[in-house]
Amino acid sequence: MTDTRRRVKVYTLNEDRQWDDRGTGHVSSGYVERLKGTSLLVRAESDAQLLLQKQYLPRTHFNHLYHLKFDTLIVWSEAENYDLALSFQEKAGCDEIWEKICQVQGKDPSVDITQDVVDESEEERFDDMSSPGLELPPCELNRLEDLAELVGSSLPSPLRREKLALAVENEGYIRKLLELFRVCEDLENREGLHHLYEIMKGIFLLNRTALFEVMFSDECIMDVIGCLEFDPTLPQPRRHREFLTKTARFKEVIPISDPELRQKIHQTYRVQYIQDMVLPTPSVFEENMLSTLHSFIFFNKVEIVGMLQDDEKFLTDLFAQLTDEATDDDKRHELVNFLKEFCAFSQTLQPQNRDAFFKTLSNMGILPALEVILGMDDVQVRGAATDIFSYLVEYNPSMVREFVMQESQQNDDDILLINLIIEHMICDTDPELGGAVQLMGLLRTLVDPENMLATANKTEKTEFLSFFYKHCMHVLSAPLLANTTEEKPSKDDFQTSQLLALILELLTFCVEHHTYHIKNYIINKDILRRVLVLTASRHAFLALCALRFMRRIIGLKDEFYNRYIMRNFLFEPVIKAFLNNGSRYNLMNSAIIEMFEYVRVEDVKSLTAHIIENYWKALEDVDYVQTFKGLKLRYEQQRERQDNPKLDSMRSILRNHRFRRDARTLEDEEEMWFNADEDDLEDGEAVVPPSDKMKSEEDLMEPISKFMERKKLKDTEEKEVLGKSSLSGRQNPSFKLSFSGSTKTSLSSPPSSASLNPGSPGSPGSPGSGARSSPSTTTVTTKGGLVGLVDYPDDDDEEEEEEEDGESKEDPLPPSKKSKLSS
Repeated sequence: MTDTRRRVKVYTLNEDRQWDDRGTGHVSSGYVERLKGTSLLVRAESDAQLLLQKQYLPRTHFNHLYHLKFDTLIVWSEAENYDLALSFQEKAGCDEIWEKICQVQGKDPSVDITQDVVDESEEERFDDMSSPGLELPPCELNRLEDLAELVGSSLPSPLRREKLALAVENEGYIRKLLELFRVCEDLENREGLHHLYEIMKGIFLLNRTALFEVMFSDECIMDVIGCLEFDPTLPQPRRHREFLTKTARFKEVIPISDPELRQKIHQTYRVQYIQDMVLPTPSVFEENMLSTLHSFIFFNKVEIVGMLQDDEKFLTDLFAQLTDEATDDDKRHELVNFLKEFCAFSQTLQPQNRDAFFKTLSNMGILPALEVILGMDDVQVRGAATDIFSYLVEYNPSMVREFVMQESQQNDDDILLINLIIEHMICDTDPELGGAVQLMGLLRTLVDPENMLATANKTEKTEFLSFFYKHCMHVLSAPLLANTTEEKPSKDDFQTSQLLALILELLTFCVEHHTYHIKNYIINKDILRRVLVLTASRHAFLALCALRFMRRIIGLKDEFYNRYIMRNFLFEPVIKAFLNNGSRYNLMNSAIIEMFEYVRVEDVKSLTAHIIENYWKALEDVDYVQTFKGLKLRYEQQRERQDNPKLDSMRSILRNHRFRRDARTLEDEEEMWFNADEDDLEDGEAVVPPSDKMKSEEDLMEPISKFMERKKLKDTEEKEVLGKSSLSGRQNPSFKLSFSGSTKTSLSSPPSSASLNPGSPGSPGSPGSGARSSPSTTTVTTKGGLVGLVDYPDDDDEEEEEEEDGESKEDPLPPSKKSKLSS
């Protein structure tokens, strides 16, 4: 079968009985080998991804009821409470797919519904063969009970339900029933009215578009509502018709000249009222039976929006009256509410139609009109205008940005649209700031670079952010600056704190996404110092917002920010808040410690030095975490590198030399160590000269050069050295641990506590002492210039730590504490 591709929109009915747009694609019908049958396929037009795959099943299988509606719509129920719809762009494509569906299911394409057979019994199959249709009793007063029983018994069976729907439709039964209703109401026949209620409710559950078109016509709909007033479970009938005719009033804020449009609006309102107020809440089994009713309302709304959009005179009058200063407040209120509902209806449109809708509103001047409305004092009008503005921002933020940049060239900052939005956010009178939260979300969308366009000759991000920081940022930050002029917030009530938290949330977003503009603003306006005043707030959520703002800045690892923080001593309020929090284990404590831990782990050198040099005395007693001691260790290591740059250079040379050696070279050097002249090692002498004696690079290189000379003499001196070793009487040689300027230790016997200064890098109580006690790291050196190198990964760290206390290690240990060399 040849595939026929047509452009369609896929819809699904959600739990709220609203149609969700699943995407636009192209539909085809063909044989699918995997499914072993003819199937309906819809692939997305953007990436050819499969949006829908539906197999047509023959009548002998469980299959679904397909409806053809409005010439371009096919609707069916895929499963319980799961409806789908295909909306075709062209009628020809819809007709072709409908013909193929009917061909597989053995139906005439001229019908608008296919046969559905669900779990039919043998008796039903026999009835299907023997009786082509269902015979209805005469529409008479004394047969209403029989008709009510027939309708009730037919609903559980899809086959009988279909037969009943066809019979009611073909015999014009609905109009006969409504005539009988008027008779019963005149006679006050309560029993007959109760039967008519059950009958009319059952007809709704038949879920058939042709029946709805009759029931919702102008001459029938009020009588249908009348039938549904007499619920037998209620002691008194409802008064729905009275409400619709006397209480509910149709207001034409702008006269509608098209009678068809006016009739469609009336019909949609009444059908919506039936669905929401008149019909009883459907059971879980009946919910799916009203899918056609939901679809009827949905597509009515689509038609209304399209007809209003095409009426240029109507829209022109609407926006003219909205912006006219002579329009009174009540009239303007009605106009704004109409426009809000109009925009809400537009959400039912397909994307391409929605594009045209908002483009039409933009051309009509909706944004200037909103600017006028937002400047009014009426809270309800402003609220409706905010809802309309949210529709525009969510749909097309670039359109809004372009408008505000253009108006900035003509108007003052105070009356710019974005500044009006910011002012309404700041002045929200709601104690919970519900409106402010909504407006903050809209502002965040507008300043989000992710949805800004960039073309070859125009960069929206650069232009708009420059505009925003020049014309709007000072309005946004005004409450923050006004409330942080002293060491504590000027106003610390709950509503003010909530507002400041919202502003800080937006500023934090800007720090993450507007690197250049926000950096200049923060540094030039000293924003961070003012924000940190809020750490003294009695509201923990606001203090945490301030900490989060600073944490985002530090997380950028930008030296401009770091110099700004150090120059203004901006860690001081953070540490003050930490100390004031005391020993309480809460979010404040964790947030501050995490900030310092980040500085330590990421080794932000400038901030580490600043913190230790200025605040160490306040933090040195904090020992329940190792964060601050770790920062001190980082700082000491940095200072050591700065004080001994030549030593650092020497380590680099030695490291490069070590890692180039092979195993045989290492063995030769170890043998050279044992063959060395013992006379070079005199008791009581230091193995390596202290670091302060290393005056030049030549002194550092001298041991290496001597080692190379001794290596050449190895063969000639070997016997003599071994002879001396045998006479020395020393046994069990142990390697001396020797680092530049370090305390001598022995691997075979650890030094006593008397040989270690308290608090020195080698003492057990000092930070880092655990690494220093490792017995596996050795570097062997002799005074005479013999350098024995053993390569371990931790020796560099130990060397750096050992050098910290150079002066205390200058004096050699007593001879009793020195390690002994023996064979």
